Amino acid sequence: MRFWRMCWSASLLLLLAVANAEAADAPPVVFLWPAGAATLQGAGEKEATTPAEVKPGERINSIRNVHNPSIEVWLPPAEKSVGTAVIVAPGGGHRQLVWGSEGTDIAKWLNEQGVAAFILKYRLAFTPNFNYTVEGEALQDTQRAIRIVRSRAKEWGVQPNRIGVLGFSAGGALAALADIRFDRANRDAVDAADPIDKQSCRPDFVGLVYPGWAPQMDIKAPSSAAPAFLTSAGLDDKSHAVQTVAFYNSLFAAGVQADLHIYAHGGHGGAIKPRDGIPFGTWHLRFKDWMGDLGILKQP
Repeated sequence: MRFWRMCWSASLLLLLAVANAEAADAPPVVFLWPAGAATLQGAGEKEATTPAEVKPGERINSIRNVHNPSIEVWLPPAEKSVGTAVIVAPGGGHRQLVWGSEGTDIAKWLNEQGVAAFILKYRLAFTPNFNYTVEGEALQDTQRAIRIVRSRAKEWGVQPNRIGVLGFSAGGALAALADIRFDRANRDAVDAADPIDKQSCRPDFVGLVYPGWAPQMDIKAPSSAAPAFLTSAGLDDKSHAVQTVAFYNSLFAAGVQADLHIYAHGGHGGAIKPRDGIPFGTWHLRFKDWMGDLGILKQP
């Protein structure tokens, strides 16, 4: 009997060790706002994920009901780092965050390029019983994420002038808004003790992948907007292709450098999946080329 107790205890210790190792491997999470911040609502609400019960090491496919926004920190190996950071904004129609294919898959790919990735968990406009908006809380979360990464650039091994936003679908709308609505520092907090609010929320570059926004959203770009990479499938994702081209035209008219790639077909969503070999399946390689052209894939 004693022998079996010893075996059971050893097995339990092993399971705990594995669980602790998996937890240690989990990317760090940094919440965007301090507890009790005026912008936060729904403190008692619980996030919902798919799958509903996520086991250690299991992939999260989507997240809903976000009330405490955050960034998940994915850093490349120090010896591979190029000093560039990308805040990844998953899509999901502002109803959910497509966390797997437009979040963790992208973060892993960016890390392979030596780029630090920060997956943005932003508040969703279509959250039942809450009045979040795209141009309100969701944009505030995006801007706050940029400020946080810039304020901790040295700690995370990135250059404060190499911080971009890569958004997918609804997240592409946030990338566009971040590119055209920014301040060099939060003017209301210049004298505040919080060093985060003293940072600029202007991205140094943005990427918009099959982006989409409400027709009434003003996307007119100023000449001070950051360089942009834009891509979408064509006729079988017509509405997003039209908006992608419209934002490119706005940037072009303002004299802002932009790369535009509209593919013949490929549908909506899917991030970097191969797409059975069609050209749209290589958009991320063009994004890599574009980052190289900007000079941000080289060691600083």
